[in-house]
Amino acid sequence: MIYNRIKNLLRKFCFEGEYQDVEELSSGNVNQTYHLFYDDNGTPRQYILQRINNYVFKEPENVMRNIVQVTRHLRSSMESQGECADGRVLDIIETVDGKSFYVDQFGGYWRAYVYIPNAVAPDTVESLDMMREVGRGFGHFQRLLVDFPAKELYVPIPNFHNTTKRFYTFVRAVDEDQAGRVKKVEDEIEFFFEHRRMMNQIVTLLDNGTLPLRVTHNDTKSNNVMMDKTTGKAVCVIDLDTVMPGSSLYDYGDAVRFGASTAAEDEPDTSKIALDLEKTRAFTEGFVEETNGFLTEQELRRLPLGIKVITCELAMRFLTDYIDGDLYFRVKSPQHNLIRARAQMALLRDIEKKQDQLDDMMDELLRRKF
Repeated sequence: MIYNRIKNLLRKFCFEGEYQDVEELSSGNVNQTYHLFYDDNGTPRQYILQRINNYVFKEPENVMRNIVQVTRHLRSSMESQGECADGRVLDIIETVDGKSFYVDQFGGYWRAYVYIPNAVAPDTVESLDMMREVGRGFGHFQRLLVDFPAKELYVPIPNFHNTTKRFYTFVRAVDEDQAGRVKKVEDEIEFFFEHRRMMNQIVTLLDNGTLPLRVTHNDTKSNNVMMDKTTGKAVCVIDLDTVMPGSSLYDYGDAVRFGASTAAEDEPDTSKIALDLEKTRAFTEGFVEETNGFLTEQELRRLPLGIKVITCELAMRFLTDYIDGDLYFRVKSPQHNLIRARAQMALLRDIEKKQDQLDDMMDELLRRKF
């Protein structure tokens, strides 16, 4: 039974009421997540209990320190602007000894949050209105953190979007050819050498100060925005494990890459893969509405660059892992990483074909007064 797995943990957290039930949530592929049901003298209360994956996150204490700092700032910013923060910011349940996490006898790290009611985290974007709300949710997240000192954040995954270092890792993988696969992918390898300069642009612009360093989420998929079931509005940005310093272009680019693609990340038929411009526009409208006024013109005009860079980076990571023998990403077949790489390469080619349309979209949006 699930209860037997977690029963000894429940008394370690300051949950209100008496335990009633639990269900395991299957969405998400990093942390183990449980939905808890309690009764507090007739008042139902719900919580989320999670085991942090300390294989992925080597220093869970620092991950939680980030989350505590960021959620406090989000709440403070909302309240100072006259917004109600309840149910709109992750609410951490402390342990009985006042900490934000508990370490079990096996070295497992656990945390708990108040469950956000009447909301859903969509795995797929079903409409333009939903895509616009996802953009608004992530834009609002950045707006509330605009005055947070990004440099003070712990970096949970070093060089996560450092495409310069990722390119050198790719080159090393090609040179070593551990799995004997290089001869099969010579055209794909050439593709990334051809795109090396483009892929390094955001790193260069951050280094020379053209782009400011900001607090970034770094996993801006639609299922990391809770949407109100009744109104369809973005309620709360969740999954803050990868919050760290970065560029707004990273968050924008990954959200569009994921949400506006016409096919799955591992679609083998590349003829089905394209960038949906209507969804791109919808997300951009929501994102720019929330960030207009503090994102610089340099950032706003370069948002489409974020789509290209993140798409190219992920494609290269998939190919690197394929060449290495599938050591990092989970695969369903020996060709899975290669299929993924080719899918993202096809998406990037289509993005490049639509560069003028993306630039025109940004020009039009920037002429508006939000």
